[in-house]
Amino acid sequence: MMTMTKDQEFSIRHTFVDFAQTSEFLKSPLIFTKAKGLYYWDVDGNRYFDSIGGIYVASLGHLHPRVIEAIKIQLDKLTFFPPLHATSDVTLEFVQKMGSVTSDNLNYIKAFSGGSEAVEAAFKFTRQYFKQVGCSGKYKIISAYRGFHGSTAGAMSASGTGKRKTPFEPQMGGFVKVMPPLLLRDHFSTWEECNRFAAQIVEDVVLSEDPDTVAAIIMEPISNTGWLATPTREYFQILRSICDKYNIMLIFDEIITGVGKTGNMFAYQTYDVAPDMIICGKGLTSATIPIGAMIARERFSEAFWGPLEKNIQFAHGNTFAGNPLACAAGIAVIDEIVEKGLAIKAREKGEYLFAKLESLKKYDVVREVRGKGMWLGVELMRDSKTRSPFPELGTALKRTALNNRLIMRVDPEWFAVAPALIAEKSDIDEMFELIEKSFKEALELVRK
Repeated sequence: MMTMTKDQEFSIRHTFVDFAQTSEFLKSPLIFTKAKGLYYWDVDGNRYFDSIGGIYVASLGHLHPRVIEAIKIQLDKLTFFPPLHATSDVTLEFVQKMGSVTSDNLNYIKAFSGGSEAVEAAFKFTRQYFKQVGCSGKYKIISAYRGFHGSTAGAMSASGTGKRKTPFEPQMGGFVKVMPPLLLRDHFSTWEECNRFAAQIVEDVVLSEDPDTVAAIIMEPISNTGWLATPTREYFQILRSICDKYNIMLIFDEIITGVGKTGNMFAYQTYDVAPDMIICGKGLTSATIPIGAMIARERFSEAFWGPLEKNIQFAHGNTFAGNPLACAAGIAVIDEIVEKGLAIKAREKGEYLFAKLESLKKYDVVREVRGKGMWLGVELMRDSKTRSPFPELGTALKRTALNNRLIMRVDPEWFAVAPALIAEKSDIDEMFELIEKSFKEALELVRK
């Protein structure tokens, strides 16, 4: 049992841990006191391997010296500016830096203070854009079941996370869901055929809803809550053609996939399919200052440019949007990834990690390993004959991983890892040894 003071227990009872029942958390509390590189330390001094960068945020590991130094320098200059009156020099530098690592004219950029905030801004931007170009009937947002786009009201309405949303229903109107390829796969002989069918469903929904009412399609290139399902490039090519055909914005939610994880700075570059807008966050400041960013094609900015009397500026703002400290950290992260070629290295090390995870198939409870680069997931199954889900194994794995001081993302039916881009092969070996140990112990628990 972890050492916990009475004050800490009191405080836990007066707050909450995300998606956790407090009474259960108090049975085996976990309180971290420091982090460095690929590790956390709890209040008793125990070290934990962080296999997911906190929750996909520590792209360069914890307390990366270049990022910390950038924040320290900025602390002595400017920590805030009045957003109704001005911007800051470092905010503008961040816009330029971000634009230097995108392509396809995705260089109209606004920084926010988190991913959900950036998603909300993207929806508002899209709806206002269509009003100002004479398509005022376009307001609906199409997204996928099992997708997750954030915890705020609009982002949650676009999410397809089932019971996670139920306590807050009814959701906002104007959001339509489609079936993602993963939920259809068992009806097809090949993954490619399944993806083509799923993409056709999207067009069928657009037509059924009336294209003149559809403003955007938002998708994650790889979906975390969607079991790390990895659609084909053709799937996104078809979505791109649908959006071109019906004058719809294609939005890629890259809050997780962005910043080098998939082998490029952004996953849309990995798929080689250009959206109209991308949303990023999480790893952009390597687990230091919260940040999010909305990045749109430059041509869309023209709809918001004009004389004062037209009143067509983007009618949106957030207090901490473009915060100088966050932007300084973001610049440092981008520079480090580019200069050290970390996105490219993520492809190479990702192949090594993929092969290690594939070796778990020898236990006959792994249906598939999927993902791209250094973000990979493992789907669990009861056996190779039925291929039915095995949630008991996932539940046990979550416990055994923590017992072995391993932090990873475990859902009942799957688990995921995304070690920091700084991880070397020796670090991957250490991580996998902990994964396999925890995996075998979990199997023993469920098979007793």
